[in-house]
Amino acid sequence: MTKLKSLKTMLVASALSVAAATGAWAQEYTFKLHHLLAAQAPAQTKMLEPWAKQVEENSGGRVKIELYPAMSLGGRPPELVQQVRDGVVDLIWTVNGYTPGLFPRTEVFELPNVFINDPKATNLAMYDMMDTLKDDYKGMEVMFLHVHAGQALHMANKLVRSPADLVGTKLRVPTRTGAWVIEALGASPAAMPVPELPQALSKGVVDGAMIPWEIIPPLKIQEQTQYQIEGADMTRFGTTTFQVSMNQARWDGLPDDIKAAFKDASGPEWWAQVGDIWRASDDFGIKVATDAGNEHITLTPEETAAFADAMAPVVDRWVADVTAQGIDGAGLVAAARNGIAKHGSK
Repeated sequence: MTKLKSLKTMLVASALSVAAATGAWAQEYTFKLHHLLAAQAPAQTKMLEPWAKQVEENSGGRVKIELYPAMSLGGRPPELVQQVRDGVVDLIWTVNGYTPGLFPRTEVFELPNVFINDPKATNLAMYDMMDTLKDDYKGMEVMFLHVHAGQALHMANKLVRSPADLVGTKLRVPTRTGAWVIEALGASPAAMPVPELPQALSKGVVDGAMIPWEIIPPLKIQEQTQYQIEGADMTRFGTTTFQVSMNQARWDGLPDDIKAAFKDASGPEWWAQVGDIWRASDDFGIKVATDAGNEHITLTPEETAAFADAMAPVVDRWVADVTAQGIDGAGLVAAARNGIAKHGSK
């Protein structure tokens, strides 16, 4: 019996040693992160997974972040903000524009002629302005915000080189600012979450879309389109803002060292890295399209300027809209442009 007890003690000690080494026994805080894209999308593999791993490492194994892609916990993408505010999930990654009007201050970074072509500089400008933007995020604690590489034109079968070429077409866009861009260019906007786009293209519900290149591989957009079009020097027609945020009550209940594990993984260096991640994913996406035989059109500087002129009223429209809500729209535009310019060489 003594030998059996001794053996049992050794086995228990060994198991505890392994658990301590792996951190398995120490996980005191588990978080569910819900998002809209597939597990193989760059948003998860290149951004959410590395960020979650860094938080877990920072916590010394006390934190575990479980990723639930493709709306696997239920609901539709526009419901993600309410899910996290209600505490149905702990964390979300989502498109701000799927819930129009909830994030008016942050919208400034989506505007054409404010966002041009630099996601890294834009992310850093948002980081600098978080004190100004924070009222958009009541009920949530922001981990980080970011943009993608910007809206470009994906056309099923129509070559576009001027705003006039878009008159009468119907284009998918995720945000109200994007809808205003499409209207300014003479087309009709069709709002839908991006996972619905391939079917809309295949059925002719839309003639094209304003989305970045990075979404091409996970949704196989190259199979439904012939042309991918952007301005000179990677100029885009506005962009989309995203957030990773935590339920406020869950955040408030965490001890300071666990909060630090999240914040240390979500500093300005990470916001900048996310910009690089999305730029690299965009470059990969356009290569997938051209390798499949699609035509990548880069507009001339003169053609790009014609688009910029056509989209200029969108900025004025946005300023008027948010100013009526008591928000200093003109001040936000100036601050956003200055912030992007400040970080543009980094």
